[in-house]
Amino acid sequence: MPHPEKPTAPDEPLLARLRELKDGTGLSLAALAARTPYSKSAWHRYLTGAQRPPRPAVEALTRLARVDPDAVLALWEATEHTADGPSPVSTPDGIGPRRAGGRRWLPLCVLALAGVTAVVGAAVAAHDRSGSTGTPVVMAVPHCHRPSCRGQLPDATACARDARTTSTVTDPAYTVRLRYSPACGTAWSEVRVRSPHAREVSVRAGRDVLSTTYPADDTTGYTSPMLSVRSPRGVEACAEVAEQLACTGLDVQDPDEG
Repeated sequence: MPHPEKPTAPDEPLLARLRELKDGTGLSLAALAARTPYSKSAWHRYLTGAQRPPRPAVEALTRLARVDPDAVLALWEATEHTADGPSPVSTPDGIGPRRAGGRRWLPLCVLALAGVTAVVGAAVAAHDRSGSTGTPVVMAVPHCHRPSCRGQLPDATACARDARTTSTVTDPAYTVRLRYSPACGTAWSEVRVRSPHAREVSVRAGRDVLSTTYPADDTTGYTSPMLSVRSPRGVEACAEVAEQLACTGLDVQDPDEG
């Protein structure tokens, strides 16, 4: 369907690019909502300029469009500094500055950048002391932690970088794993299918359940959104593929006790 009139704002290049990516996926707003942790109304706000999209939403859209995210994220970062003058834009998704008790809170992306800078500095210092000619390896800093990760996808937040599989169940058509990230304090379910099938992937801890559905032609989507948890104990990961349901987890050992 046609997009609303484009706003003339500093973030117009980003909005135009996001609309191109959305059109390139061939997905409706409802389909985007089904394949990401963001609602149909949230995607409408992001694509009309009514609300600045959070970084994970931009990353999720580039993944669905199967394009390199770097150029798009460069546009996103540029609008962070220009969209509202000298201060970054605050959004209802919890990304942006806020004040409480006279204290200013920095955006998550700024904290992540500071973390990366610190890691790079430490690696360079170690290199100078040892005289090694090897290239330092820098791990990506997660973009969220525990409650702020809820509903987001592990790849988009870098939570998958330190994830471990704590429980597995195998079916002739697919394998389901319960995954846990100590750095992010999150758990999610991961399914690997052996042939094209629509699939619903869910994760549950008590009454707290998150799920998402991927169509058969989606070859990249395979995880549920993340739950905020202190450990994988008591968490259940499930996937339904071709009307078959497989679940794993609940009684797994806490990795910190192993």
